[in-house]
Amino acid sequence: MELLISVAPNGARKSKKEFPNLPITPQELAFEAQACYQAGARLFHLHVRDDKGGHSLDPDRYREAIKEVKNTVPSDMIIQATTEAVGKYTSAEQMAVVRDLKPEAVSMGIRELVPDDAGKAAAKPFFEWVFQQPMHVQFICYSPKDLEWLDHLCQEGVVPFQSRYFILFVLGDKTGRAGTPAELYPFLEAKNKLRIAFDWAVCAFGEKELDCMLEAVKNGGHVRIGFENNHLMADGTRAPNNAALIKQFANALSKTYNNIAK
Repeated sequence: MELLISVAPNGARKSKKEFPNLPITPQELAFEAQACYQAGARLFHLHVRDDKGGHSLDPDRYREAIKEVKNTVPSDMIIQATTEAVGKYTSAEQMAVVRDLKPEAVSMGIRELVPDDAGKAAAKPFFEWVFQQPMHVQFICYSPKDLEWLDHLCQEGVVPFQSRYFILFVLGDKTGRAGTPAELYPFLEAKNKLRIAFDWAVCAFGEKELDCMLEAVKNGGHVRIGFENNHLMADGTRAPNNAALIKQFANALSKTYNNIAK
């Protein structure tokens, strides 16, 4: 699998009041997607907002934004919806939006959808349905424990067997703690002990995002870059847009490694 650059342009928590260049509306997202595609991104991780700017999983809002983005970018850019709860949506509501929307790609926090043993019964038919769809599925793991939990669910058949999964490792956290390259290694140690096979990508909160992305590539991973997790360039200045962060990564990678596609 060639290096996949994903972009997470807005997330669920930041606001225009704090970050005026945060893309929120369908038109802003489409403009941002086009610039990010030109910079090298091929997956667009999409969050939508309600009328007050708050996080939303409304399928109709997703459809509006997806249509706008699709009409703007080349067909090989994957548009990925998220089921992130943000303390607002239950696991049942997260599953319902996926069934309603049927996105071409979806990113799901495994612990949000199946927090414990009690959630397995409802999750099993949902995941069986998901993997019958023409849908790119990504699981989010916020810790190595989440990764072990996913492996457990796969072994029990709650998540249907696949020859290969796609998993996102999160470095740092939503409280504002910045991620560091060293945080990647506990995930990789856990990976080596598991029975499932998967490709993986990394996202990282905070100012060490670029260092974390380079460390991921060094270890065979893919990357997710963008304002959802980080607004700062490597020199500490605010990025003017998401594309600037992608270009920075591409330039740093080309200087460090010789295998980036031009």
